[in-house]
Amino acid sequence: MSTSTQVAGWLHLALAPGLGPAALTRLLASFDSVTEICNQSASTLMEGGLSAATANAIIDPDVRRLAMAERWLTHDAHHLICWNHVDYPPLLKDAAQSPFALFVVGNPVLLSLPQIAIVGSRSATANGVETASLFARHLSNSGFTVTSGLALGIDSAAHRACVEQSKPTVAVCGTGLDRVYPAKNATLAAAIEQCGALVSEFPPGVEPHKDHFPRRNRIISGLSLGTLVVEAGIHSGALITAGYAAEQGREVFAIPGSIHSPQSKGCHRLIKQGAKLVEAAADIIEELAPQAIARLRETQSGGEELRREPNKPADSAITAGYEKLLAAMGWDPVSVDGLVKRCGLTAGEVSSMLLILELEGQIESLSGGRYQRKGTKQQ
Repeated sequence: MSTSTQVAGWLHLALAPGLGPAALTRLLASFDSVTEICNQSASTLMEGGLSAATANAIIDPDVRRLAMAERWLTHDAHHLICWNHVDYPPLLKDAAQSPFALFVVGNPVLLSLPQIAIVGSRSATANGVETASLFARHLSNSGFTVTSGLALGIDSAAHRACVEQSKPTVAVCGTGLDRVYPAKNATLAAAIEQCGALVSEFPPGVEPHKDHFPRRNRIISGLSLGTLVVEAGIHSGALITAGYAAEQGREVFAIPGSIHSPQSKGCHRLIKQGAKLVEAAADIIEELAPQAIARLRETQSGGEELRREPNKPADSAITAGYEKLLAAMGWDPVSVDGLVKRCGLTAGEVSSMLLILELEGQIESLSGGRYQRKGTKQQ
C-alpha cells in the first residue's frame, strides 16, 4: 500500500510512545483528521492532555523508525489498518481500549470474519497439544477462523492444525511484524501469512517485551466471539486473555483436565468463575454459531437476491438467495468462481453466503477452495 498523507499521519501516531485510544479519541474530537493532529504544535497537543514526550514524538517522529515503517508498508501483503479503515474489525472496535491502528501481514479481511480464540500453556502436555489441534480442526471446518498468539505450546498447535488444512488462522503478535517471536515459529508464521493473517499493534522494529504480551492478549480476545482455554497453569497468560474476554462481554470456554495436573488448574479456576465447561467443539459451535451468523447477516449485501422472502418465518435460515445458491451447487464439489458464474452474484456475496451455510452445518468446505453440501461424498 502507498504511504499517503493520511497513512503517514497514522504512522506518526502509531510510533508515538504513550498515545492510547482514549487520548486519541479526545484529539479526534478536537481536530478534523490525523493530519491536522500532526500539524499542531507540541504545546497545543499538550493542552489536549498529552505528555511532552508523546506530543513531540507526534510532530517530530523518529526518522529512522518512520522510514522503516514506510518501507515495510511498500510490500503488497503488508497493511496498516486504522480505526477509520473499512477493514478495521468491528468486533475489536467494540472492545474497550482497542488499538487505533493494526499492522497486518496477509489477508486483513479475515479480521472481520467470525473468530474463536484458542489459547493455553506454552508448556503444553502432549494431550493438550492434541486437544488444541482437534478443536482447531473442527472449528475451522465449521466456518470459524481460529485466532491465537503464535506462542509455543497450545497456540502453535491451534495455528498449525489450521494451516495443515489450508484453513485461515489469525496470529496476534507481541512484536513488530518484521520479526517472529519466538524464532522457532518462523516457518509457522510464513505459512500463516499465506493462508491467514499476522497482526500486531506494534510497528516494525519493536522487539519482544514482557509488557507487550498482555496487550496482545486483549486483541486476541477482542477479535473473537469467544475464547477457549485448553490448558493453563494457575499463572498462565491464557488466563489474562480469558479475563479480557469476560470484560469485553465475550464467551469464555475451558476444557477440564486431571485434578492432579498443574496445567489444568487454570481451566478449573475459570470454570469455577463461570466459564463454560466444554468437552467437544460442538459445544462451542452451538453457543457461538448463532452470534456469528447474525453478525454476518448484518454485513451482507442488501441485494435483492440476499433478502428474505416476506412470507418466510423470521427464524428461517433459508432465503431466496440461499435457495438459489444451494440449487446452483447441486451435489458435487464446486468452487466460488463456479458459483459466481451460475448465480450471477458477486464473489463477496457468494463467499458470505457460503460461510453462513457452513456455520449452519448445511455445507462443508473441501480442499482446493471447493464446497459441497453436507451428507454427500467428494468425487
